[in-house]
Amino acid sequence: MKEITILSGKGGTGKTTVTAALATTGDNLVLCDGDVDAADLHLILKPQILESYVFEGAWLASIDQELCAHCGLCTEYCRFDAISIDELGNRSIDPFKCEGCRLCERICPSKAIRSEKSTNNSWFVSDTRAGIMTHATMGPGEENSGKLVSQVRKKAREIAKDSGASVLLTDGPPGTGCAAISSITGTDAVLLVIESSMSSLHDASRLVELVRQFNIPLFAIINKFDIHTEVSMEIEAFLTEQSIPLLGKMPFDELVVHAMVAERSVPEYAPDSEISNIIRSIWKQLL
Repeated sequence: MKEITILSGKGGTGKTTVTAALATTGDNLVLCDGDVDAADLHLILKPQILESYVFEGAWLASIDQELCAHCGLCTEYCRFDAISIDELGNRSIDPFKCEGCRLCERICPSKAIRSEKSTNNSWFVSDTRAGIMTHATMGPGEENSGKLVSQVRKKAREIAKDSGASVLLTDGPPGTGCAAISSITGTDAVLLVIESSMSSLHDASRLVELVRQFNIPLFAIINKFDIHTEVSMEIEAFLTEQSIPLLGKMPFDELVVHAMVAERSVPEYAPDSEISNIIRSIWKQLL
């Protein structure tokens, strides 16, 4: 079993559109939506949930007003200004400012502060028309997305191994943060999706630098290459300079929009289209 992770330096390049297209082109696959902060592969593949699990996030502190002695130590020592005082003198902790360090809990002489892990996150094993998929949802502002990516990838690998799947296809998160790093480690290849814009090229160069740290083979495609041909030429020059194989260039086509509205991948919606043929060529080269 080989794992192919699809990444982009920035959001909006068409990464998930490409992932869905490849997923519905291949067979004997297991899928993993590793973009846990903003998962949307399910919008196209319509998963039927088979298993559901709670993922514990960061620590959240709260104050028991009946036990609080109003000594003020928590407010004094909190370095994140997360503890406020109302007009009655009661203290409360802002969950959006609290970093979960638990210092206030440790120094409170009245034991009035307690911390519990957030349970506002879930991950799933689901069935889709393209194969079994692991995916997740995170609440707004939740932390530990890197750990959640590792969790859904671990489960996807177990499923792929047990089922004898030939490929694990992972839709990774954009950027170069913790979640992206968690989607890269241990994968067999990375497919980089770059759109024809300077910002995409800039962010792709940062992602290339990150992936190279792990000595993982890199491939690339240029999406909507014809919206700015001069930038596309710069992207091709960059890929040549970095010795990154360019597997295909996809033109801008309103057909993609129609496919998304119909909740289908492009090869499903228009199997004989130019883009569908390009997708099949990319998939063949990846394999």
